[in-house]
Amino acid sequence: MVMARPPPDPLFTLRGSAAPVNTLQFHCSTAGRPLLYSGSEKGCVHVWNLNNRRAERVLEGHDGASVIWVSTVDSTDAFLSQGRDMRVCVWDLHEGRSAVTHSLRTGSVGFCQCSLLEAETNKTLLALPAEHTEEIKVMELASQTPVRSLIPDSKQGMLMCMKMFQAESGPLLCAGYEDGSVVLWDVSHGRPLSCLKAHPEPVMCLDFDTDRQKGISGSSDKTLTSWIIDSQQNLQMQNSVLLTNPGVSQLCIRADGKIVAAAGWDGNVRVFGWKRLKPLAVLQHHKDLVHSVAFSNHPEASQRLMAAGSKDQRISVWSIYSES
Repeated sequence: MVMARPPPDPLFTLRGSAAPVNTLQFHCSTAGRPLLYSGSEKGCVHVWNLNNRRAERVLEGHDGASVIWVSTVDSTDAFLSQGRDMRVCVWDLHEGRSAVTHSLRTGSVGFCQCSLLEAETNKTLLALPAEHTEEIKVMELASQTPVRSLIPDSKQGMLMCMKMFQAESGPLLCAGYEDGSVVLWDVSHGRPLSCLKAHPEPVMCLDFDTDRQKGISGSSDKTLTSWIIDSQQNLQMQNSVLLTNPGVSQLCIRADGKIVAAAGWDGNVRVFGWKRLKPLAVLQHHKDLVHSVAFSNHPEASQRLMAAGSKDQRISVWSIYSES
């Protein structure tokens, strides 16, 4: 499909967070339009009903500290939120409840988001940034049992971003660091498998496609870089694309592997074909930098939604490239 020019307007805009929107997560287990969770700079999580375009609930568990990551746990219906109060809250939202059942201390004062993996072993693993700025702690979520501590041998600087995923050999994790490198970690054995200098500037964000064994990273520079994991579990550079303006806050590959969206510091969301990083659209709507992008991945939904959250306190919801 070739999108008509100019690019479309959003389907609608959600207002009411009353603070910059840092992070987004769709939850698509219910019939009809999915819920959308957002985390704000003022420490609140909003649960948005996309049918009436209002917040059903507002969760406050981080004492006003900025919420930088939210995630649902599909296997248990739990909900997680990570704040700059150095805690991850585990919520029970069943039957209208809004209770923090327990919280996990990260020790991290940085902006690196956690990463969740519901592994094939029926264990849910959570990777957290640790008190030491280069360290990643991996724990089993239900028992809160430490699994591994991942610390680079060489000085790559502060941990900036990460994504954990399941491979045939076990759980792997890609991490982006302050020196511009991406490291592939073997979580089970706690060792680095490969290191790639992907950017001249700090790696601000990354995402990974397990079907293609291919990832993408963005930086404070003007380049998006894609890379693959080869048969020897080495990271290999693939494509790169030059942006008009520097700075990407988040990258999100849609589950069908057709497009990838980039949240820009210039307030734009850029959409690319995932296969060759072909530029498809620049969505100009927000008045300030875009912190987060997320896709709805309901398997039976006729309309694939994308949401973008911005420093301008608004969330735009889009329908783009929905045809399968």
